[in-house]
Amino acid sequence: MTAETVAEGVGRLADLVRSSQRIVALTGAGISVPSGIPDFRTPGEGMWEEVDPMKVANIEAFHRDTRAFWDFYRPRFDMLSDKLPNAAHLALAALERAGRLDAVITQNIDRLHRSAGTRELIEVHGSVDTSSCTTCGASWPLEQVEGLFDDEGIAVCSGCMGKVKPDVVLFGEMLPVAAIQRARELAESADLMLCVGSSLEVFPAAGLPELTLANGGSIAVLTIGPTPYDGDAHVRLHDDVAEVLPALVEALGASAEAA
Repeated sequence: MTAETVAEGVGRLADLVRSSQRIVALTGAGISVPSGIPDFRTPGEGMWEEVDPMKVANIEAFHRDTRAFWDFYRPRFDMLSDKLPNAAHLALAALERAGRLDAVITQNIDRLHRSAGTRELIEVHGSVDTSSCTTCGASWPLEQVEGLFDDEGIAVCSGCMGKVKPDVVLFGEMLPVAAIQRARELAESADLMLCVGSSLEVFPAAGLPELTLANGGSIAVLTIGPTPYDGDAHVRLHDDVAEVLPALVEALGASAEAA
């Protein structure tokens, strides 16, 4: 798309933001791709391209073959440890500081929204920020987990020797009830939801835009690939979110400072 088309889309998005009072963002893996974190399903690049997630990323697999679980996750968690928020994360944090954004609901586990400065953050799939013992509940920050691995490549509790699991939601686990409830409340009360970098196909998060629409709100979809909500979006942008969101902040500059 041409720069003029991007500018026109950002202009329409800025108008929509200005006319809205309660705005929330729902983010998915696409917002973190510019930070060097692959998404899950892009052909040739996605994290699940060569691995069946049901064989390594479900809770039964964790307990059945903990070493295989960590063989897959350990290098990926190590990769996440030094990743930094990109311009899209920073832009959402700036919108929140300016009073333009009430909260960010994220499907991501990479903790980049928090690093960017987002204060009202709902992590519906948990976060790699901590890992916990499945026996005694002791917890460690990501930076200390590497020191828990034994000779077999399994993270083990330094106290009770129980198995340590990252505080992310695996297949077969229940999503955190409080986080989902808060996400639903925000979606129902929003008059605008910014859907950023998400395919909007993974439930229950994928159902949140419908709650906003059902309660008379609008949605804007900012992601490269198609989504089930493209026909419902008041603004639909296919451009790089690390370009669009900073441009939105700039377009709202004077109004944001006055908010």
